[in-house]
Amino acid sequence: MSRNAPKHLKQKPGKQRPVRKAEHRISFKRVLAFLGYSLLLTIILAPLIVFKGPFQSLKEFAVGTIFTSRHPQLVEAFLSDDEIQNIINSNNDQGVGTGVEVSTSNVTTESDAGITIEDIQGKNFKGKVMLVSDPKRLKLSVTSQLGVTGERVSELAREANAVGGINAGGFYDPNGKGNGAFPDGVTIHDGKIVHNNIGSAKVNIVGFNSEGKLIVKEMTADEALKEGVTEAVSFFPDLIIDGKAVLQGDGGWGIAPRTGIGQAADGTVIFVVIDGRQPTWSIGATLRDLMNVFLKYNAVTAVNLDGGSSSELVYKGQVMNKLCDVFGERYIPTAFVVMSK
Repeated sequence: MSRNAPKHLKQKPGKQRPVRKAEHRISFKRVLAFLGYSLLLTIILAPLIVFKGPFQSLKEFAVGTIFTSRHPQLVEAFLSDDEIQNIINSNNDQGVGTGVEVSTSNVTTESDAGITIEDIQGKNFKGKVMLVSDPKRLKLSVTSQLGVTGERVSELAREANAVGGINAGGFYDPNGKGNGAFPDGVTIHDGKIVHNNIGSAKVNIVGFNSEGKLIVKEMTADEALKEGVTEAVSFFPDLIIDGKAVLQGDGGWGIAPRTGIGQAADGTVIFVVIDGRQPTWSIGATLRDLMNVFLKYNAVTAVNLDGGSSSELVYKGQVMNKLCDVFGERYIPTAFVVMSK
């Protein structure tokens, strides 16, 4: 700058022009805009990376976990039916095995009620097991507002004058309400068909006869009655039949909260509920993990029941496991309950 420059353009030595606040504000807004754009781009691209990307193991995990959840449409939007079935079937070709070791602790025995409750833990999961020595105490509790709304497991147990119970069959959602009003498949209570949305088709029946024997078999509703089934729902897959593990691989259903029911040779009924979707507590279990629990308890028959946010074990009015749903107990149509002695 020349010596003859106007005074207002001269700058004293050693001093810098102050940075304007507006420049700071503009810079901050740009950072926020960049972060927002990056987040939006990630959300848009994430499904494409998972379902269309090169990471096959990630795709298999996502398909197994999401497709069997309450929002299977998230998978169906990106993959065809054939692609989904191929992924699920690929997980079923890994052979049968026991896999992860399961440990137990904190045993609570109710000697007057013939009930034992134990904590279980695997590599990635925690849960509860309830053992009921008298299988004739098992009943099915069905929502009193069938076709209108479901009920919580605690309510289903209380209305049946039961001491405890677990969630049972799944449900379909014709009106998008997701309120557990309509059980899916065949539902039998007190020896009568109370709901059937599959007609004369065969479905996997999970239930008990009058002698307290757990019956797991694919049959029609009428065939189930002829077999002497008095309390039953429909669900799958089978885990143990005639003392043999029948599940292939990890089951192809990903990792999630799980509920299952089984029976030992002496008639003891085994309830299993595994927590999930809680990284600091329990991520969840594969179907194979669930099968391993039943193998540990020497089940001769065991089957998977509805899981996810429905998974719940109740005893004396208290929820015994940690639910993954922030809204608490889910509204469901059916629960297997243990009648008071």
